Amino acid sequence: MNFALKPLDLRSLGGEKTDALLVFLTTSFKPDKDALSGWIAKVLKSGDLVPKAGQMLDIFRPDGLACSRLVLLHLGEGGAADVRKAVTAAAGLIKSAKPKALTLCFAQTLTAQALRVAVTTLADVTYVYTATKSKAEGRSVQKAVFVLPDAPSLQADFDRAVAAVAGIELAKEWGNRPANHATPTHLAHAARDLAKMPKIKCDILGPKEVAKLDMGAFLAVAQGSDEPLRFIVLRYSGAAKSSAPVVLVGKGITFDSGGISIKPAAEMDEMKFDMCGAASVLGVFRALADLQPAVNVVGLIAACENLPSGRAIKPGDVVTSMSGQTIEILNTDAEGRLVLCDALTYSERFKPRAVVDIATLTGACVIALGAVRSGFFCADEDLSRAMVTAGESSQDLCWPMPLDEDYADGLKTNFADVANVAGRPGGAITAAKFLQKFTAKFPWAHLDIAGTAWKSGTAKGATGRPVGLLVDYLMALDPQGHKA
Repeated sequence: MNFALKPLDLRSLGGEKTDALLVFLTTSFKPDKDALSGWIAKVLKSGDLVPKAGQMLDIFRPDGLACSRLVLLHLGEGGAADVRKAVTAAAGLIKSAKPKALTLCFAQTLTAQALRVAVTTLADVTYVYTATKSKAEGRSVQKAVFVLPDAPSLQADFDRAVAAVAGIELAKEWGNRPANHATPTHLAHAARDLAKMPKIKCDILGPKEVAKLDMGAFLAVAQGSDEPLRFIVLRYSGAAKSSAPVVLVGKGITFDSGGISIKPAAEMDEMKFDMCGAASVLGVFRALADLQPAVNVVGLIAACENLPSGRAIKPGDVVTSMSGQTIEILNTDAEGRLVLCDALTYSERFKPRAVVDIATLTGACVIALGAVRSGFFCADEDLSRAMVTAGESSQDLCWPMPLDEDYADGLKTNFADVANVAGRPGGAITAAKFLQKFTAKFPWAHLDIAGTAWKSGTAKGATGRPVGLLVDYLMALDPQGHKA
């Protein structure tokens, strides 16, 4: 989809040819004397549009206007939540008409956050997955023009939203693909494609290179599958070489059967989404290519399948991680933390300013927070504050969770340095405590996106989260003053 931003001029807007003109109003709107304002004033006076958030009125071929369809929507006070609700409702209303061009007019000042929510919401509700369908039609909307009274002052925020959409949709694309169309090798090809973009480089490590690095935990998970693992290293260089990078580590289990500790058959198809952490790293790099911030970023993706076979790891096996710590594998379905721990140790070589891992790690996090907020774990106050702020500014929300040392007691074992599980109570926290054992040399944050990375049921599909959050976090680090 192509996006454009224009300043508000109600008089000329009435003459704009578009498949649908969506006009969003707040209680502060004051009509002028042009044709469009005349329609709005008449509708408000008649009471056909109630001045309440979420209310709308659809008018086909309105007299005096060039648009094929005029939709008036009320935003109430015009906050980000109201904007999301109104854009979602408008897109649903006109979807059956398959419009190719939309004009979204906000007849009053919007906050930067509300504008960005409008852009990302429109992209989200019009997104269509087509990759593995033989006769699928893609999204009908090819162009969306956003019209605001203070458009010039919001151009940078608009550009960030458009870049975030490109990243979110790349993350959705790879998250949605079936496991046989999104193998570790496929993810490596996607990363190489990103390296064709400005300031991005990519290295791919296979089983032999990973074995030389002594990544015993990662190798252990991968050994049950015939699909070869891939360790993907992406670099975005936007600042001087002396500037320490942020490292993003994505869990890339392209299909998770649970291994020998096999999952129930019901909804196991959704375990193709277990690589959504990896997909979000790809998405962030796609956004960085457009935004070009003055920061350095490294992306690490540990990609493999977790399958049962004669070679697969067994409950009770002990493996040695890249850090030298030994791990007793009590449950082979707690594999994500095994691939992540080696990737976290690999992060040390970059002497990072911060490391953030992103993973669909625990069902326990879904129980704790549902699908609204990602679980967030961090013991570094500055990093924690920055991530929570980025979640709020992007409306890609997270929630701080505890890391008390007492939670690590359940990870003790008689047969290794640490066990990979600690029982059901506090499962999301004990998983984070396991990862924390591999992060002593850098500030570290962990995002558990098991509840937010995809939707189930009739709306089944990847969400692209937390690309928006991570983009805002990285942009706030830009010394040139691009603040989230």
